[in-house]
Amino acid sequence: MDSNSIKYVKLIIGSILCPLAVNLFIMPVKLNAGGLVGLAQIISYLLPIKTDVTGIINFCFNIPLFILAFRTISKGFCVKTLLSLVIQTMGFSLIPVLSKPVMYDVIANAIIGGVIYGAGIGLCLQSSGSAGGLDILGVYFSKTKPDFSVGKLSYAFNAVVLGISAYLFDVQVALYSIIFIIIAYAVADRVHYQNISIQALIFSHEPTLKEEIMKQTGRGITYWEGYGAYTNSRQDILVCMLNKYEVRHLKKIIHKVDPHAFVILSDASPILGNFEKRI
Repeated sequence: MDSNSIKYVKLIIGSILCPLAVNLFIMPVKLNAGGLVGLAQIISYLLPIKTDVTGIINFCFNIPLFILAFRTISKGFCVKTLLSLVIQTMGFSLIPVLSKPVMYDVIANAIIGGVIYGAGIGLCLQSSGSAGGLDILGVYFSKTKPDFSVGKLSYAFNAVVLGISAYLFDVQVALYSIIFIIIAYAVADRVHYQNISIQALIFSHEPTLKEEIMKQTGRGITYWEGYGAYTNSRQDILVCMLNKYEVRHLKKIIHKVDPHAFVILSDASPILGNFEKRI
């Protein structure tokens, strides 16, 4: 299976996990999922119909965001995001909301639901698409305004949604929902490798290695000449910044060009300056 097919498999799995977490763990204990899905939950509750239409409302909310993404982000991203939204809408409609929760402990449902939901979001982002909603804005601002705080936008939006939820239902419901949202975001960040920046420090005797890395990854490299203190032999010292999702490709390039290169990988968050965030 090629890499593009694997991405679509991840997208489909992630898109199924999101409504699965909400319908099986969150809605049975009357919690709010936050974001646009959470707002769709509230509107669905207020409508004078018995059928839950959270998925349909969420899809409608995403239409203007999808138009924004289509104009400013890659078409591949838009196709995957649209596919994810269609799958989620079907999931919200077809996966029954349990009349009785899986576990009667609300916190346990919030934790497990948060893990599943976060994994779903992370897989969708890892596929070079998104699960829609605030994720679209996150990708949009990361490419157009690198200094914009997507986190603050999410916090502000969720504060409004949970405030409405607390007013309509119960303050305790909102507090438990916060636990779910925090866990979901934490898991999504760990699953979504592109959010993790890596510094690669490479020591190589092969002068063509830097050209191959730049050519195949599109990443810039800073290098200088160094000498081994023990052997007094000359070598290039390369520094390259990339995201965790690109590390495997980098290793393959290094192994092919110079299998004896010495490589140090370390976390490099945050990065300031002209660093391209990729999806």
